[in-house]
Amino acid sequence: MPLHIVIDARRMRDFGIGTYIRSLVHALGAVDSENQYTLVSGPGEVRTMAGLPSNFQAAGYARSDESHLDHIAFPLFLRRLSPDLVHIPLNRVPLLMPRPYVVTIHDLANLYFEEKRSKFWMQLRRYRFHRGLVRAARVIAVSDATRRDVEVRMGIPCERMRRVYNAPDPGFSAAEACEPGERERIMERYQINYPFLLYAGNIRRHKNVPRLVEAFAVVRAQLADDPLYKDLRLVIIGDIISQHPAVRQTVIRSRVEHFVRFLGFVPFETLRCFYETAAAFVFPSRHEGFGLPPLEAMACGTPVVVSNVSSLPEVVGDAAILVNPENVFDIARGVREVLLNADLRAELIERGRKQASRFSWERTARQVVEIYKEAAAERG
Repeated sequence: MPLHIVIDARRMRDFGIGTYIRSLVHALGAVDSENQYTLVSGPGEVRTMAGLPSNFQAAGYARSDESHLDHIAFPLFLRRLSPDLVHIPLNRVPLLMPRPYVVTIHDLANLYFEEKRSKFWMQLRRYRFHRGLVRAARVIAVSDATRRDVEVRMGIPCERMRRVYNAPDPGFSAAEACEPGERERIMERYQINYPFLLYAGNIRRHKNVPRLVEAFAVVRAQLADDPLYKDLRLVIIGDIISQHPAVRQTVIRSRVEHFVRFLGFVPFETLRCFYETAAAFVFPSRHEGFGLPPLEAMACGTPVVVSNVSSLPEVVGDAAILVNPENVFDIARGVREVLLNADLRAELIERGRKQASRFSWERTARQVVEIYKEAAAERG
């Protein structure tokens, strides 16, 4: 019997979590014609439905999941939709959430790298975080590392969790590569005519961007006389620098303010061209639930340097240079190796494309559909 599954798609336009929601929804549309889906998003968000089959419909709901009233209003809204199952794609579960539901947990960064708030506020957030997981019919963890974290830190039994990997957007594949003329136009638009290291992602504390800047300063000094990389720059995409004064201070303190560029958010096609053009992609994060940007870079044929912690070794396999994210000089060492060793670069590019191809949103969607069936079978 077909299920009516409601997916909370309010964050579909976000960076990071939005990529997960968009990719999963469209993959579900490609593999599941049996079940009925309702996507909850902002009123008038017609783009939510673009390209989806007839078993998908939209439901407009204006309130943010950060609103205190959402704990009551969203559950009441869901009851009117009469779902068999609800999928919350990140662990922001309303306290009065009707069951059964499935929740996707992407990482525990908010617990490992907590903001400085009052003790009461932190306890309340931890309570909500734990409650959202413990009441879920199934918890989807995006990597084995995240599944272990949730089991150990949250006490969620492993039999109620399922590991389902994310995947790069197919648009990053070699078949969808930027045309040379398009790439040149985009680089000219951004006035980029020099070799550069690339970072793409947000600039939250655990992303370790200040150490990336310091490592870049070390590499730039070491390669000051290199004929290819003497004008090396660092390009950071995906966040607004004005909201992160600590990063700006690190840039100034490292004396590289003229060589680091913050571009904020860019369109998908532009991001793809930046991946393809970069001399290397560097991602020294201190904690990742999955780590999608390194796979995106690999799919685009860019050599990658990543941290040797949390889920990143699991995701990149032997297709990247692993570094200690706590050591600026080890990060610099990894970058230098990738830039100067031509044989290593070629090997990483080949391995990277193969590694990225091992992950598929179609496979992810099929696994998620099976999880929906498991969870719904336990309702009542």
